Amino acid sequence: FRYIPNGCSKDKHTCQVSFVNHFLTVMYLVSLKDSHCFLCFPGGRGEDSSVIITLPECSAFSDIPEEALTKVFTYLTLIPRQPGVKFIIILDRRLDTWASIKTALARIAASFPGNLHLVLVLRPTSFFHRTVTDIGFRFSQEDFMLKMPVVMLSSVTDLLRYIDENQLTSEFGGTLDYCHSDWIVLRTAIESFAVTVKDIAQMLQGFGTELAETELPEEAKAIEYLLELHTDKYRKLKDAIRSVSKEGRHLLSSLETTAKEDDSQWDVKLDWETVQRLLAQLRDMESAFDGFFEKHHLKLHQYLQLLRYEQSFQEVRLSSTSQERELCISANSLAETEQALKRLNNLESNAQEVTARAQIIILHGHQLSAGHHYAMALIMQRCNELRHYCDTLTVFRDTHLYTNMQAQTWCDDAAYLLANQLVDKFQSKEGAQAALRDIEKLLEGAPSIHVMRELIETERIYVEELLSVLLGYRAEMDNPALSGVLPPILRSKRDILFGNMPEIYNFHIFLQDLEGCLEAPEAVGACFLERKESFQMYESYCQNKLRSEALWRQFSDCGFFLECQKKLEHKLGLDSYLLKPIQRLTKYQLLLKELIKYSTDCEGTSELQGALAAMLDLLKSVNDSMHQIAITGYEGDICELGRVLMQGSFSVWISHKKGPTRMKEMARFKPMQRHLFLYERALLLCKRREEHGDGCDKTPSYSFKHCLKMTAVGITENVKGDVKKFEIWYSGREEVYVVQAPTVEVKMAWLNELRRILTNQQKMLRGLRAT
Repeated sequence: FRYIPNGCSKDKHTCQVSFVNHFLTVMYLVSLKDSHCFLCFPGGRGEDSSVIITLPECSAFSDIPEEALTKVFTYLTLIPRQPGVKFIIILDRRLDTWASIKTALARIAASFPGNLHLVLVLRPTSFFHRTVTDIGFRFSQEDFMLKMPVVMLSSVTDLLRYIDENQLTSEFGGTLDYCHSDWIVLRTAIESFAVTVKDIAQMLQGFGTELAETELPEEAKAIEYLLELHTDKYRKLKDAIRSVSKEGRHLLSSLETTAKEDDSQWDVKLDWETVQRLLAQLRDMESAFDGFFEKHHLKLHQYLQLLRYEQSFQEVRLSSTSQERELCISANSLAETEQALKRLNNLESNAQEVTARAQIIILHGHQLSAGHHYAMALIMQRCNELRHYCDTLTVFRDTHLYTNMQAQTWCDDAAYLLANQLVDKFQSKEGAQAALRDIEKLLEGAPSIHVMRELIETERIYVEELLSVLLGYRAEMDNPALSGVLPPILRSKRDILFGNMPEIYNFHIFLQDLEGCLEAPEAVGACFLERKESFQMYESYCQNKLRSEALWRQFSDCGFFLECQKKLEHKLGLDSYLLKPIQRLTKYQLLLKELIKYSTDCEGTSELQGALAAMLDLLKSVNDSMHQIAITGYEGDICELGRVLMQGSFSVWISHKKGPTRMKEMARFKPMQRHLFLYERALLLCKRREEHGDGCDKTPSYSFKHCLKMTAVGITENVKGDVKKFEIWYSGREEVYVVQAPTVEVKMAWLNELRRILTNQQKMLRGLRAT
């Protein structure tokens, strides 16, 4: 909090301070009771509204220090507070000497800081001293006139030629009412009020600085103490302001009364304006301070609310996590199903209690947000997380209850089957075989829900981890509180760092589809196949991964990441969580294989196999595309070649029909090692370069060598002497590439894909010709 009154610049403020210093000097001089006052400020006006200052007869005038006299004159020139105001000095020396007059004029010329319009000197009345004064002034007149206009007057009557009698006090034959002691009391009251207002302003500014620099503690009791302490100081300052305002209003009322009695006194009107201006400044300061303290108090109170809300949130979150762990433990205790079910009953009661507490905290969060809490975004994020925890806990509870129920039913069926196997039945070969068939049938019907539980639980954890990264890292890049530890370039490259993770997270409402398959595991395959195309977004994420890793390595030590990791309470860094989508993609095919193992010859088996094939194709496509982005030296647009279908390393011999190239290739007995990329429209031959980087960060690169358009490609499936070789010829065998695969299986896979592309080309060509 810093307050400077409206219309008051820093220079004027400084001027007011020096004004007070002058006033203290004046009060010391003009309040000497044992001596005549040497200077008066009666309030009269002369020509051009010049302000009159009188210097009465004073034998001690020459003893006043020069510095003190300068301060007195300066103070008096500041009282009118009007730009360009002029002054008239009446120097009464009727009972004095020329030497005294000369000294007084010299001191006035040296010390008076204002615009001195005229100096009127009432010269000595005695004949001798008047004569000496006339002679002395005649010889010194030019010296004085160069500095200020001086007029020697013989009598008071001469004074009336320059100033009206109603602007002169009685000692000069005028009618202006003036009491010097009353003037001192008035000036003391006004200046004391000004000093008090200044002190109040400094106290308010000091308290405002204290509030602004207060570090917020992290304990509720400490914040409550701060609120109480600050409120107490605020009330004391308000009492001081009210007291000063009361003093100012009383002074203003006195000036108004004086002005009504004699409205011709212009100085009273100026004093009234001064006090009125000080009161207005005091009101402005009070209003500004009230606004500042109200905002500070509100923010501190809201901080206390946020701290308590966060504590409640963390308690519920820990309770929810603990419940999930208990549910997982109970679900794994299938050998003791009855005991597990009893524990589930207790856990269900606890889960309901946790959910109820979470709902109360969510309601409180909405109330805080409705009150325009400054941390509204964080509070709503916490509300959403609590809803998610409640939903997760509910599904966990239902899932595990159903799982254990199914397990118990299966165990009961097994126990019943074994208990009803007659011993006599085992005496014959046929009876024993029949019993074994019954047991095998029971085993085949073992609930695939164990696998389903793992699929759903790991999917839920995966989605939670995605959300934590998006909220705890990506969204925090827009948090002003962390701008100091976040390099601006990193904020502009968030799409590189996180890739299309937001798109992946939005896609994983897929979790709800899986949860719907809990009671019907045979529907999982269809669930994957329906979203087969959407899973392609993982390919984009994987293709961006190299750029993301490079950016992470550049900024991994950034304070922003450490701060976010601390808030999230993650044991691992962001880079570990950025790997989660790739790891999840590989996990799907393993879980699908497990489901197929338990679902042989059951309904939905073909869909499960189709889903597994789709996931394996996606993994292969992702792997191929990861290699593709490492190709260097290809000058065209690689996207025009279509989707990459296959890639791999081969031994290659090249021969040409004619020319020097043919002779060169004939001399080559050792094959070249080439990495082949098969696209829908072309085949690229590249040379694999050494991997760059250290350890697990090593990445290969492929230097482009040849491009064969598929429209000009032909193949020979078998080459004499090696079952792993086949030929790719180009432009009517102008160029022939003998390719040796690492295995026969790899060779057949490539030939199948090449045949498919060439066959499709022929069909398209025939269609065009028919058209």
